[in-house]
Amino acid sequence: MKVVVLAGGISTERDVSLISGKMIYQAVKRLGHQAVLLDVYLGMEREDVDSVFESEEDFARDIAAIKEINPDVSAVKAMRKDGGRSYFGPNVIRICQMADVVFLGLHGEDGENGKVQAAFDLLGIRYTGTDFVSSALSMDKSLAKELFLQNGIPTPAGMALKRGERPKEPVAFPCVVKVCSGGSSIGVSIVQKEEEFGQALEDAFRYGDEVIVEQYIKGREFTCCVMEGKALPIAEIVPKEGFYDYKNKYQEGYTTEICPARLDEVSTRRIQQIAEQVFRVLRLKKYARMDFMMDENGNPYCLEANTLPGMTPTSLIPQEAAAAGIGYDQLCQKILEMALEE
Repeated sequence: MKVVVLAGGISTERDVSLISGKMIYQAVKRLGHQAVLLDVYLGMEREDVDSVFESEEDFARDIAAIKEINPDVSAVKAMRKDGGRSYFGPNVIRICQMADVVFLGLHGEDGENGKVQAAFDLLGIRYTGTDFVSSALSMDKSLAKELFLQNGIPTPAGMALKRGERPKEPVAFPCVVKVCSGGSSIGVSIVQKEEEFGQALEDAFRYGDEVIVEQYIKGREFTCCVMEGKALPIAEIVPKEGFYDYKNKYQEGYTTEICPARLDEVSTRRIQQIAEQVFRVLRLKKYARMDFMMDENGNPYCLEANTLPGMTPTSLIPQEAAAAGIGYDQLCQKILEMALEE
């Protein structure tokens, strides 16, 4: 099978995407497929594009580890010789059309908001993961929260603010401030007192034009992946200090993940049922990961859904799949097979 692993891009999660892409690419090669790892924004400029799948080149050789801070997107944009008039870099569409399937290793708004998926639908390119509608619903945290509330899914109370707006109601502290369409906890702050609120808003607005101000849930953090409508074992996330921010997510040794989570049977099934309900409400397909907080009284709250969960060495869907007896390579093969079912 000819497989393009599509990663990179110009979101703040670019480095995470490249590491996910590298691991997926290596797994796909081990599985015996013809694979190309392709940066969606920088593309590939070479004369032998038509025979790229026959190349013996290691397309992942120059990808390094994730740094402690998110990447300088402006520096990446400056690398495009054509000025970056199109999101898709040189030969990206051409190579993707040559493939049997595109394995989406993208993260962040550009890869998870449904635009790439919609473009591929129009171009007849088969891809992994959910479709453009469910991607858009999930990426917009404000819209997703409205759907959660309408369908009885427990979620922290919150409000959306556009740039320049001020809260119409008093804000209860502590609270969480986060960008409306983002990921990897970039632009997220836990605000303890009113004096910190303005700076938290300013930090979040650096990454988008709309932010969420949300009730802070003190307690334990969990995540639950759903594949084809069925929940996998739950993972508990325990940062050694602070909260599960960008550094704690991707730097080895900063966070302990426990999978299966240390939960009683009732709590386990409750979180899994909510995760499956979120999957249905957001019209998700194939697979996704739902994130939760459980308060000190044992009440779970769904925070959001991730439509292209990370596949890095510290990512959670590989850990949850492993707890269900599915190894990393087997997981990649399963994701490819789901994409070919339609």
